Amino acid sequence: MDARFLYPLESCKIIHLLRHGQALHNVEAEKDRNALLSPHLFDAPLTDHGHQQVENLRERVVSSGLLKRVELVVTSPLFRTMQTAVGVFGNEYKQSSMTSSPPILALEVARDRNGVRPPDMRRNVSEYQTLFPTIDFSQIESEEDNLWRPDVRESEEEILARGLEFMKWLWKRPEKEVAVVSHGIVLQHMLYVFANDCDLSIRHELCKRFANCEIRTVVIVDKGLV
Repeated sequence: MDARFLYPLESCKIIHLLRHGQALHNVEAEKDRNALLSPHLFDAPLTDHGHQQVENLRERVVSSGLLKRVELVVTSPLFRTMQTAVGVFGNEYKQSSMTSSPPILALEVARDRNGVRPPDMRRNVSEYQTLFPTIDFSQIESEEDNLWRPDVRESEEEILARGLEFMKWLWKRPEKEVAVVSHGIVLQHMLYVFANDCDLSIRHELCKRFANCEIRTVVIVDKGLV
């Protein structure tokens, strides 16, 4: 029998990692990767299929009881991720007045890989506040996007550092069950933070590429509390 481990609940957090639904730049990139450089794909929104993916996941989240368990939703401040976060966990898609929704918080550290590609540039915060009145933007420091650079693409090492920064921030939060709505490469690098603690076969499955609107649940443990 393989070894198993027991950890006290107070040393654990349950994290639901969710990639956004299919967005317009995903479709265009399948036809031509150079489309990702098009200014017409600035802050790309969900496609009709992406909206359907979100609706389908919302039904699963409600029926499974996950919506009632999640205490906080953290989202990337890009249009496609916030559409997904609100669609799956927010008030706008309530199926019943009795269904409560967790708070949704936008964080820059959860956004997509920065630089060069217009789909990964965000709008002004004031515009988002009008479009998504139920999202908390208080943690975003600048009105304009000061992180996106037109001539420099964020490195994978920088994304990994962001993943580590985010996980440290998340661990300090009081909530025990949190949903994170972000982007495929960012979610993978968040998982890479813990990959060395996993068996090789588990690591491969855990850190594989996320499909659009895929939700993957993990438990993180602070071994210093064990």
